Amino acid sequence: MKRLLTSLLFISLIVYSSTPFAFAEENTSVDLAPQAKSAILIERDTGAILYDKNSHEKLPPASMTKIMTMVLIMEAIDKGNLTWEEKIRTSEHAASMGGSQIFLEAGEEMTTEEMMKGIAIASGNDASVAMAERLAGSEEAFVEMMNKKAEELGLKNTVFKNPTGLPAEGHYSTAHDMAMMAKELLKYEGITKFTGKYEDYLRNDTDKKFWLVNTNRLVKFYPGVDGVKTGFTSEAKYCLTATAQKNNMRLISVVFGAPTPKDRNAQITKMLDYGFSQYKTHPMYERNQVVSDTKVSKGSKKKINLVTSEQISVLTKKGENIDDVVQEVVVDEKINAPIKKGDKLGTLLLKKNDKVISESPLIAEEDIDSASWWKLFKRTVGSFTKSE
Repeated sequence: MKRLLTSLLFISLIVYSSTPFAFAEENTSVDLAPQAKSAILIERDTGAILYDKNSHEKLPPASMTKIMTMVLIMEAIDKGNLTWEEKIRTSEHAASMGGSQIFLEAGEEMTTEEMMKGIAIASGNDASVAMAERLAGSEEAFVEMMNKKAEELGLKNTVFKNPTGLPAEGHYSTAHDMAMMAKELLKYEGITKFTGKYEDYLRNDTDKKFWLVNTNRLVKFYPGVDGVKTGFTSEAKYCLTATAQKNNMRLISVVFGAPTPKDRNAQITKMLDYGFSQYKTHPMYERNQVVSDTKVSKGSKKKINLVTSEQISVLTKKGENIDDVVQEVVVDEKINAPIKKGDKLGTLLLKKNDKVISESPLIAEEDIDSASWWKLFKRTVGSFTKSE
């Protein structure tokens, strides 16, 4: 059961006359990606689909797979289970990876930050496996984490067999699922300092200094593009999940199976141009912003703040009329300690005309341990005293 904590709290907002999710039914009749096997364009904050072409077709994602690898790295850092300064050791297995690599040697150590540069900029398969082994103990265990996260995100048409995207039987995803993974990754704003960098260096202080050049050329040639990940194998052809931000709106565009890099980039550009010319985003909440609080049963603290798990906005078509929306905060019927930071405790709903136009998880702002028996005893005594 849920209880309504706050209802009918009106906020003056510019809002589209129907739901943002209705945009999924309103795709342009123009084919924005004629050379692609599948493609999609979404607005990041709302997840609204602005263009769709075969977006649920299962296809090999090649190195776009590393989007999920980066999601799990960023999640570990966000939870405090990993730091940017930690030295990551390269195993013989990680060093043996073929394809795109930063030429790590067995036993070589790099910081998490350096490894992330190698993954995000140079698409390093060796760096991806080294990080996978650090986070899960083995590549195989990390793949289990990847598939579990895909399930948590509701990605029904994705199965991973490795953290790199190297060809493997039964390894597939879709344009839609890749867009949702990128949406999750972009919750962590620090990621674009890696994915949006055109060039950098590793091993600066040695004679093995290594030049990194971003495989996503749009980072340099399309204003506002700051990610996310390219992909290529002979089977997958040329793929790209790209993101760009202009005037408070962030778009995510995905192409699978383009015949050439030029075609891939041209179709991503056409989709981004379309989205920025036709739509507008109106930000409401930043990530980790306090929305409300709720009582905690048997906890070391009696209350906990509920914060946003992502940036929340309202999407409109340019030139649409303005109106009001209704905000509702719904929390679990009873919340018991212990609670971990990031645990989902409720949902923030935005409604218009009784229709949900946005739904986003609300999470715990901090850890709360179970209260000791002595603290619970004092509370009980205190409650009796106050009642008298």
